Amino acid sequence: MEEFERIIKEIKEVKIQGANNIAIAGVKAFLLDPSEEGAKGIIATRPTEPLLQNAIKLLLQSKDKESSAIKFLRYMKESEKKTARYGEKLIKNDMNVFTHCHSTTVMEILKEAAKNGKKFVVYNTEAAPLYQGRKTAKELADFGIKVIHFSDVGMEQAIKNCDLFLFGADAFLDKGVVNKGGTSVLTELARLYRIPSYSCGFSLKYTSYIKIEFRPGKEVWDERNKNIFVVNPSFDFVNKSHLTGVISEFGVLNYKNFINKSKKHLKKFFS
Repeated sequence: MEEFERIIKEIKEVKIQGANNIAIAGVKAFLLDPSEEGAKGIIATRPTEPLLQNAIKLLLQSKDKESSAIKFLRYMKESEKKTARYGEKLIKNDMNVFTHCHSTTVMEILKEAAKNGKKFVVYNTEAAPLYQGRKTAKELADFGIKVIHFSDVGMEQAIKNCDLFLFGADAFLDKGVVNKGGTSVLTELARLYRIPSYSCGFSLKYTSYIKIEFRPGKEVWDERNKNIFVVNPSFDFVNKSHLTGVISEFGVLNYKNFINKSKKHLKKFFS
């Protein structure tokens, strides 16, 4: 059980981050402890991750848990590749592409565009307090993509220079997307500057309800003062009306069509 506890701890502490990586780790943990109690413990690590929740739900109801795990992870991998191929078509030479925080799916889209010989610049924000944006910047730079990195307070200066806004998704709901805190404001800025905004993810992140996670205040500021209470919302909600569309394994769709397809697909996936 040491390995199980290690995975749980690393998910909780955001050493494992990103909806896709969290789901992969959660599946691995579940196979180490395929019990209802183990499943509850895994899901409780990050309440705003329906991809993780859907994975555990599938495994719990399956008779052959290892085969179901392979099926789920294979679909994730195939979906990521399809999404990258659809998304890279939106990127043109000499574009400035804006992104926020760190999204594995967005990374794959940008890398696919670069592999196809497209020359573009990525503008990104650091995403305090855990600075996942720095991970984005380093990963893209190592891949040979030029990055202009901004502090979060410079988000307007960053996005107004861009032609396209791509961001990930922790959860797709009927009314919109849940993603890293700051995304909602950024989509408002994108609308102001007439920049298309696309959420990038796949159907297994759909859910009918989600609890928005608040992280410990000490991640922001470990100030021991009884008159200071630090609030650390990790995610926010983006209304579907703020989106140009969704890039997924289904292609580039408007939000309504994506949600309808996702609901139908999830029914088949869990049948």
